[in-house]
Amino acid sequence: MPFRLMCRKSVLLATALTLCLAPLTATAESSAGAYLAAGVASAEADYAAAVDWYGRALADDPANPALLEGAVLAQIGVGNMELAAQMAQALFATGAKSQTATVALIADAAKRQDFESILTQAAAGSSAGAVLDDLVKAWAKLGLGQMSDATETFDKLAKTKGLEAFGLYHKALALASAGDFEGADEILSGRAAGTIAVNRRGVIAHVEILSRLEKNADAIALIDRSFAPGSDIQVDDLRRRLAAGEPLPFTIVRDASDGIAEVFYSMASAVNGEADAAYTMLHARAAAYLRPDNTEAQLLTASLLEEQGQHDLATAVYAQIPPTDPAFHIAEIGRANATYAAGRKEAALEILQALAGSHGQIIAVQIALGDAMRRESHFAEARTAYDAALAMVTKPGPDHWVLFYSRGVCAERLGDFAAADADLRKALELDPNQPQVLNYLGYSLVDRGEKLDEALEMIQRAVAARPDSGAIIDSLAWAYYRLGRYAEALAPMEQASLLEPVDPVVTDHLGDIYWAVGRTREAEFQWRRALSYAPEEKDATRIRAKLEKGLDAVLIDEGAAPINTGDAAANGN
Repeated sequence: MPFRLMCRKSVLLATALTLCLAPLTATAESSAGAYLAAGVASAEADYAAAVDWYGRALADDPANPALLEGAVLAQIGVGNMELAAQMAQALFATGAKSQTATVALIADAAKRQDFESILTQAAAGSSAGAVLDDLVKAWAKLGLGQMSDATETFDKLAKTKGLEAFGLYHKALALASAGDFEGADEILSGRAAGTIAVNRRGVIAHVEILSRLEKNADAIALIDRSFAPGSDIQVDDLRRRLAAGEPLPFTIVRDASDGIAEVFYSMASAVNGEADAAYTMLHARAAAYLRPDNTEAQLLTASLLEEQGQHDLATAVYAQIPPTDPAFHIAEIGRANATYAAGRKEAALEILQALAGSHGQIIAVQIALGDAMRRESHFAEARTAYDAALAMVTKPGPDHWVLFYSRGVCAERLGDFAAADADLRKALELDPNQPQVLNYLGYSLVDRGEKLDEALEMIQRAVAARPDSGAIIDSLAWAYYRLGRYAEALAPMEQASLLEPVDPVVTDHLGDIYWAVGRTREAEFQWRRALSYAPEEKDATRIRAKLEKGLDAVLIDEGAAPINTGDAAANGN
């Protein structure tokens, strides 16, 4: 099955390479090549390629259970649940069993509201996992009007150690879907069987239930206990509507198909970060297929595809969330990040610029635009975005240090050192021991030759907080160098080089310090290494000048004093 194939990734890669190097002179060899290529694509979570290769392999061996199971997961991976269900049927026709195929068939049947076939499959031994099986059967019974049997199944889970929350939560949703809001509130309030942990959708479900019970004030109180003001646009809108006296409809689960969708989402949420990403994606895809308006399932699916390196597939999922959805800006930020990761940097910037035009009043949008522009060295545009973000902050708190830091970095790179200093010091005011800020401000002061004693103290504090950071230790060494304390600079500089062995700036600095202590040949060797690591052009030009005529001559050309070799000797070299 695909998960076993993932465990055999290296073997598959090696075998496929061997096969590719051998002449394919027979149909059998060609089929074997497609089989192995499909396995490699599956192991790499390259679902689009896997669909193609499994299709080729199945053309020659249409009843191969291993191929059919791999094809089911590949089709789910690309979002084609209908074809996945067809291949699952073909797989079961061979007499094989498969959790992956069972998920596909359950989703297909639930979409068609064919609850009888779900129960028939379960009776025949098809299983998607014990917990999921019981929850799905309960909802299928509810879909057939067998409410007593459904609640009995939910109660069974609610009395099973470790599964109490699953049973109680889904029983509450089932009661609410049938109009028993009092019974649902008894469970979700904790009065029936104690407090149960619920996710964001569970809180919203309870809010809607309270509103159906004409308890808008209690619903508002629940929102205020569960969410920080301004942290969730959809929740803020619900609160506004409740405060206006509007009765909210119950939308989380409208019928048994929605209930099964919620089962898949519950499972995906429960195992996210614990199970293999492909396994979690399988359930998230099923949830989103049954409830395309479950934005959380869509966002989870996209993030799992990104985690697996499937950026184009993730982009397609993000693009499914409409502009009218309260989470549209989150989806667009995700789409921009996935687009960037796929190598389309300008397209990613265009997505964020368009989003800032339509949703610029949301601080997260301006921050995302600023971060993207800064990453691409568009510092003026980034600074403008950070200005807009900070304009929305009425009272800066500790969490806002990063905004001032980011804007300060842009100002420093644009040569506006006064503004940079002010923003970086504001960031330190909000978070006095933030090593990233201490290092950046300290290094920028060192680089300009200003307030060197204060700069050194800042960098020393940063090193104490992050002793394994090559960039910060480089700053410490560079501060010693700028203070003329060359011998003290040498050890931390060599340590920084070990931590950042291919960083052009760190390597260049190591060369300068070697020169300062009289180790000129080693200096030249490090400068040549620095050139091989693709430094910025202005740095590369300076390094080439140092290789041509030495650091002292370059310093004199720049109007600075040369290294005092007497000082170097006095430092013990």
